[in-house]
Amino acid sequence: MDKRIFLKTLGLGLGSLPLVSFMGENTNEPNAKTLLPKAFQKGDTVGLISPSAATAERIQFQFAQEALEALGLHVKLGDNLKNRRGHLAGTDNERAADLNGMFSDKEVKAIICIRGGSGAARILPLIDFSLIKKNPKPLIGYSDITALHNAIHAKTGLITFHGPNGSGSWNSFNVKQFEDMFFKQEQILFENEQIKGDDLVIKQNRIQTITSGKVSGKILGGNLTVLTALSGTPYLPDFKNSILFLEDVGEEPYKLDRMFSTLKLNGTLNKIKGFIFGQCSDCNPSGGYGSLTLDDILDDYILPLGIPAYKGAMIGHLPKQFIIPVGAEVEMDADRGIFTLQKTIFQK
Repeated sequence: MDKRIFLKTLGLGLGSLPLVSFMGENTNEPNAKTLLPKAFQKGDTVGLISPSAATAERIQFQFAQEALEALGLHVKLGDNLKNRRGHLAGTDNERAADLNGMFSDKEVKAIICIRGGSGAARILPLIDFSLIKKNPKPLIGYSDITALHNAIHAKTGLITFHGPNGSGSWNSFNVKQFEDMFFKQEQILFENEQIKGDDLVIKQNRIQTITSGKVSGKILGGNLTVLTALSGTPYLPDFKNSILFLEDVGEEPYKLDRMFSTLKLNGTLNKIKGFIFGQCSDCNPSGGYGSLTLDDILDDYILPLGIPAYKGAMIGHLPKQFIIPVGAEVEMDADRGIFTLQKTIFQK
């Protein structure tokens, strides 16, 4: 039956539902022109918000504020930061209001998410993207914040930052990278820190090359689960000629396989020029008749692409992790397991 006739039989006017979703058309829009955020320095004010899940322990608010202050920043708390609705940090309207409010606040020079979890995708229709475009500033966070990074880049072109959340680990590695990235504005080399320890060979943070080669492109991606959940929406960027980076936590291999299948079926994998997989923490198979390994999955989906690719980067749910400027131009070397910034990522 013709879908238009079908809709009429349901008593729905043709304007009641978006036909593109029924017709199977791609709802993606071309990415907006890259928009550079304004830089910030020690002594500036940053906003602390919670666009995803609620924070379980009150002391985490204190830890986050103290860490940011120790970095030399003044901290402005979101009006709804400490709210709770079920597992969420307040209602969708409240969480979106804090995000929009921090972008509109001239005093606030950067925005840091206190944690990830779940729920950021719920507020995407409530975000004022035109406001963000007029007030470009760094947004920092990871995990569920992947939804914000990709939606904001797709709609505005703004470079945002996949890196430590406010309540995360602020060890010496993360602090140095934060200062080098934002205060010194250096062209950072993203190379794993390796500590030999009491073993004949280095095992921690080892890189594994999937396919050799070098390539340059816009780096996009984030948490695999969150990214694939944006499939078919206008909040998923166009990955044409990009370098895709991914990470995840607590997902069994069969789920990873299903998500990579989604990225193949929606055309993402066929568009990319390079691939970087971070680390998948606690992603071991449970009991049963057997399981694919992560290596098997990457061999099935990435190896046939014939593009430079490697795994094991310090990206993911790790104490020490890279701060990746989502939407920036980088060059990756799959043999060395590194990538470097190619252009400035802040407004002059």
